[in-house]
Amino acid sequence: MVVIVALLSSLLIFSVIPPGNALSLNYYDKTCPDTDLIVTNAVKNAVMKDKTVPAAILRMHFHDCFIRGCDASVLLNSVGKNTAEKDGPPNVSLHAFHVIDDAKKELESLCPGVVSCADILALAARDAVVLSGGPNWYVPKGRKDGRTSKASETIQMPAPTFNISQLQQSFSQRGLSMDDLVALSGGHTIGFSHCSSFRNRIHNFNSTHDIDPSMHPSFAESLKSICPHNNKVKNAGANMDPSSTTFDNTYYKLILQGKSLFSSDQALLTSPQTKDLVSKFASSQEAFSKAFVKSMIKMSSITGGQEVRKDCKVVN
Repeated sequence: MVVIVALLSSLLIFSVIPPGNALSLNYYDKTCPDTDLIVTNAVKNAVMKDKTVPAAILRMHFHDCFIRGCDASVLLNSVGKNTAEKDGPPNVSLHAFHVIDDAKKELESLCPGVVSCADILALAARDAVVLSGGPNWYVPKGRKDGRTSKASETIQMPAPTFNISQLQQSFSQRGLSMDDLVALSGGHTIGFSHCSSFRNRIHNFNSTHDIDPSMHPSFAESLKSICPHNNKVKNAGANMDPSSTTFDNTYYKLILQGKSLFSSDQALLTSPQTKDLVSKFASSQEAFSKAFVKSMIKMSSITGGQEVRKDCKVVN
């Protein structure tokens, strides 16, 4: 029975790798067979010391793939007059880069110049989900690392203030559907948000409402107490949901209750197609998990790099 399940899982994953893509599940089988294990151990070791690592790694992978594809450009340091992606406004709160560096260092000692930083990040994102109690999947590999990283391009990231039309445009430009949008938004079930990402909903929302009327009143008041209008507390904010270290479908339940943090989260109820999916995922953890895996593989298969970096922070 176990063998059958494993086979079915493999077939499922093969079926969602975009046709014509150079990625494959056995890419390092001969050149660096312990790749998956080494990355998993690096993530596990980091999580034992810091429970915020899974959310950080998953977010890092999203932010990488949405700019120039999944090419690890988000890992590059700023050099000279060039400000890199990691120092752009949406990325200044990214952390846990050391996890990728630790895995890369060990892989370089075993298989020099073989495993790309982009593949390490894709594998680490999968491990982050699994270690948070979410679904497991086989990660297609073979990405290359990019040589360009510009902070100015991070304005292309979908913002937490986006409405459904803006979200649809952002995702469709990357070959991702409305179904992918709803499934991938479920990544917000883990992690933390600073006040700046949802302040627009709890202070001076518009000319007639101080608070976003789609937000549950008591929830809004609790957020206002954490993030007052003239908040000066550094790093003030709120967990994405009450079970912020557990990868589950609570995020979708909160949307239906008017208790999501971002405008972009609540916007998923403003389209019939996305609203139906929110309801489906809120009622079924299994349905969410299957959809999330499919969309993660699709997103992480957007490639665009040119080399395998020896150090994830700098180009060769």
